[in-house]
Amino acid sequence: MHALRPLLRKSLFNLFAAGLACAALLAPGAARAEALLLIEADSGKVLQADNATIPWYPASVTKIMTAYVTLKAVKDGRLTLDTLLTVSPTAASQSPSKMGFRPGTQLTVDNALKMMMVKSANDMAVVLAEGVGGSIDGFSAMMNDTAKKLGMTQTSYVNPNGLPADGQITSARDLGILARAFLRDLPEYEYFVHIPAIRFGKRITGNFNKLIGRYPGADGFKTGFICASGYNLVASATRNGRRLIAVVLGANSGTARAVKAAQLLERGFSQDNLTWLRPSLGTVDNLVAVDASPPNLRDEMCGPNRKRPASDDDDALIAANGSTTGSASATGGEAQVTFFTAGLQPPLMKASELMASAPAAAEPVLVYTGPTRTGPALIAAVAADADQQTVAKPRGKKSRVAKKPDAADKPKDGNKDAGKESKTAAAKPAAKPDAKTDTKSDTKTAAKPAGTKHAAAKHDAAAKPAEKPAATGDQAPKPAKPKAATKPAATKPANNS
Repeated sequence: MHALRPLLRKSLFNLFAAGLACAALLAPGAARAEALLLIEADSGKVLQADNATIPWYPASVTKIMTAYVTLKAVKDGRLTLDTLLTVSPTAASQSPSKMGFRPGTQLTVDNALKMMMVKSANDMAVVLAEGVGGSIDGFSAMMNDTAKKLGMTQTSYVNPNGLPADGQITSARDLGILARAFLRDLPEYEYFVHIPAIRFGKRITGNFNKLIGRYPGADGFKTGFICASGYNLVASATRNGRRLIAVVLGANSGTARAVKAAQLLERGFSQDNLTWLRPSLGTVDNLVAVDASPPNLRDEMCGPNRKRPASDDDDALIAANGSTTGSASATGGEAQVTFFTAGLQPPLMKASELMASAPAAAEPVLVYTGPTRTGPALIAAVAADADQQTVAKPRGKKSRVAKKPDAADKPKDGNKDAGKESKTAAAKPAAKPDAKTDTKSDTKTAAKPAGTKHAAAKHDAAAKPAEKPAATGDQAPKPAKPKAATKPAATKPANNS
C-alpha cells in the first residue's frame, strides 16, 4: 500500500488539474478580480491561496488593525476600556457608515470599539485613533509600525477606518497574518470580533459578517466595502478544536463574500483526511508578494450597470437573483464544495441557503454614550439615549416634510452610490419612524442620526450647512443639489464600511 501511495497521489493530482482546466474552458466568463486565502490559525499553514499576495484596497477590514493597536494599548496599560474619549469635529465629519454623534459627545473605549466592529462606524475609528495616537496621522504611524513588526510587508495605512485613500493598501496574505496575530496576542479581547449585534437606544444593528450566527462555528472578524475594493471579508471559524481563517477580497456582493468564505472554511474542515494528497503551500508568512497596483473595481461595483446601490451589507443578491447570482460560477463554485465533501460527511446546507437564512437568536449588546455604568445607572443611560432618539423624531405630518431634505442631503456626504442608497434608506424611516432594527445597510443607519438632528433643531439654521463639509478622504464638499454630487464622486471609491 505504501508503495502505491506515490502513484495514487500523482494520479489524483493530475485528475484535479484536468478538472480545473475543464472548468476554466467551460466557464471563460467566470474569471474576475478576486483574492482568496484559507489558513490554519494556529500554524499559519496555507490551505488555499488565489491571488493572495496581490495588493488590494482594504476598506473597513482596516478596522481590525485599528482594534488591534487600540487593544494592545489597553493591554499595555496606556489606557483602559473605561477611558472616556471625546468625539471631535474631525471624527464627526467622517462619511457613513457612522454613529453620527455630535462633536463633544463622550463615550468609553469599550463602547467605541463595539460600535466600530459591529456597525463599522467610521467616526468611532477616528475617535479611537485620536484617543490612542493623538491624531489620525499619529495613529496611522502606529498602525504602520505594528504592520511592519507583524511582517505585513504589503500593507500601508493612512487612516484608521479604510475610507478611500491612495496609500491605504493591504493583501489577503497580510490580512491573514493580522488575524492570526489578533487571536494570538489578544485572546482576552477576542470578544470584540464576534459580537452578533449591538443596541443603541432603540436601534439594533446586526453584525455585517453574515457568518456570525449562521455558519457553524463562526467566531470572528470583519467586513469591508468601498467601490474600488469590492466586498471584502476576513472570517474565522472553529470546529473540533481546529480554527481556520478565510479571507475574501473583491466579491460582488455582501452575501457573495459570506458564501465564498463559508465555502472556503467548509472545504478546509473537510480536508483533514486528504491533506497528504495535496502539495504543501507552506505558511502564510512565506507567500511571495506580487509587485503590482491594486485592482480598481469601481466600475464593476458602483458603475451605471449596477442594478442596485452598492453597500457593505448588500442584501441577499444571491437569493434575489436566483440562478444567475446563486450559480456555482458566481458564488465561487458550490459544486466544488460538494466534490470535496462527498463521501466524507453529511453535506452541510448549501452556503448560499445558509447565508440567506435568519441568524441564530442572540441578545444584542448594549452600547451607550457617557462613562461606564452598571445596574440602574446603565438602564438609565440606555433609556436616555432612547429618549433622545424619540425626542428628535419629527411629529405628525411635519415629519414627512422634515425627512425630504434628509434624503437630499445624503449625496453631499457620499458618492452617487451612497446617495442612491441613502434615499432608499431614508424613505423607510419616514414611513415607519418607530423602526427599531438596523440590519440592512450602513447608510440606512447613518440616515437616522442625520434625520434626528434636523428635526430636533429646526430653529438652528446652521444644522444643515454643518453636514456639507462632513465628508473627508475621497469625498469633497459638494453643492446643494444631489445631482451635482454625482460628478466628483465618480472619480474615487466611497461608501465604506
